[in-house]
Formats: sequence, C-alpha cells, structure tokens
Amino acid sequence: MLKIERLNQYYGGSHILRDLEFEIPAGKVTALLGRNGVGKTTLLRTLMGLVPARTGEVLFNRKKITHAKPYERVREGIGYVPQGREIFPRLTVEENLRMGLAALPRGARVPARIFEMFPVLGQMLGRRGGDLSGGQQQQLAIGRALAMAPKLLILDEPTEGIQPSIIKDIERAVRALAATGDIAILLVEQYYDFARSLADQYLVMERGEIVKRGSGAEMDADGVRGLLAV
Repeated sequence: MLKIERLNQYYGGSHILRDLEFEIPAGKVTALLGRNGVGKTTLLRTLMGLVPARTGEVLFNRKKITHAKPYERVREGIGYVPQGREIFPRLTVEENLRMGLAALPRGARVPARIFEMFPVLGQMLGRRGGDLSGGQQQQLAIGRALAMAPKLLILDEPTEGIQPSIIKDIERAVRALAATGDIAILLVEQYYDFARSLADQYLVMERGEIVKRGSGAEMDADGVRGLLAV
C-alpha cells in the first residue's frame, strides 16, 4: 500500500531521516517505534507532504506521491491522526466528523461504523469538541480520519495522555479495522505493550534510521523493549 525508497530529510545542517526504506502492506498493522527525537514525527510530516522530502520516493498504491500536496494525498486515500489530536475545539462532534468528508463527493455521510467503534461519539454529536475528555477527543480524531474511508490510516502516538479504558477501546478499534483486510495501518507509538498487542510487523527507528524490523509476534524475542529504554 505504501512504499518508501531511500527517503532523506534535513533540518538546517542536521540529517534527520537517513535513507529510509520500508513497506506498509494492506490489511496489516505496522508499528513504528523509537525514543523521542529519533525522527518519527518528521517522517510522518514528510509522508503527509507537510514538509518536502529532500531525496527519495514515496509511493502509494504504486503511484509516486513524493511531491504531492497534503490535500492530494488525502484524496488518494491517506488518513492522518496527528499527535495531540488537533480537533476543532469550537466545532461540535458532528461538525468535526463531517470535516473528514471534505475529500469525498458532495452528499457523503459519516460512516455508521465509526459510531459502532466509538459509541460515545454518537451520544455526543451536539457537544463541542473542546468539551470532551482527552480520550474522547482522541476517538473523535480517529473517527474524523476514518470518515473519508482511507486506504491507509496513520496514527501518531494515539495513547499519549489517554486513560487505560479508552486505550482498550482504541486497541479494539484498530484491531477491527485491520481485520477487514482493506486498510493499511501505520501506528507510531512509544507505549510498547500497546504496539506489541497490535503489530503484524514492527520497525524501530534510531537517529533517523531503521535499526531493526521484524514480525510483531517476535518483538519480545527480538529485544525491542530494550531498544526503547532511555
């Protein structure tokens, strides 16, 4: 679904991403792990076109999107849930969800499966996003990204600052999405146990490079937890 070839990125004189190469297959959860400051967020911003790639290629569904604008990538089918959620606090839950329909034809409706995965959103349609708890806002951010029926869903630190009960809800939702087989999921996460529970494959970043990769089922045996220790 997504293929990265020799991707490089710089900030000033600092080489942030170094010849990254990996693939994100459909119907699988790929967990990208690494300590703070290793380049994970820079990678996601590059994948979404928020910062231009210096060199290398980004292919989505075999189509080069390396130089595509962010809105063009969304139209191609990439949904992005940024770190910090970034919902619209003064808009209602329903209005936030409808923002996710912007790339779809006029008259598109919010999919019912979003309310099946996150029932609280259906109960709070008229409430302003800023009045929700942090966990509810995270569910709303994921729901907004899912509203456009993405082929690839990118989740940046979805458990950050979230209470354990909602982490479980998010885990169930991600697992259900992957089980459909028609969506690829890139999960960027520091919470090891959450990533291990969901990952079909994993990537570990360090200093802008992929230093280890493998099957999600082998994360413990491969010593991935130790690579994340400060």
